[in-house]
Amino acid sequence: MQIQVLKSKIHRVKVTGADLNYIGSITIDETLLDASNIIEGEKVSIVNINNGERFETYAIKGERNSGTITLNGPAARKVQKDDIIIIISYATMEFEEAKTFKPWVVFPNEKDNSLT
Repeated sequence: MQIQVLKSKIHRVKVTGADLNYIGSITIDETLLDASNIIEGEKVSIVNINNGERFETYAIKGERNSGTITLNGPAARKVQKDDIIIIISYATMEFEEAKTFKPWVVFPNEKDNSLT
């Protein structure tokens, strides 16, 4: 049996922009992508702490150490600059493997999205 489990989470990060006129996705600072083990193009779930919105999109790489968290395309309508969100990705794995799997979870500084 296979189940879906939490693979990666960027917990409580500040939205730095919303670009309605972009094709779509979420731009994430490359440092945060690396720390959370999320890769470019990976499907992610977004949970907006400010308004309760939950939606899915895919990750694209933003400039390293920029703090960038920008929702693009239609997703831009579900957030506002300075909203606090959680970014989550899941993995499908065998039940027994899932019992010992440890996800990558990062807790950025909410003021500037840095890891320090």
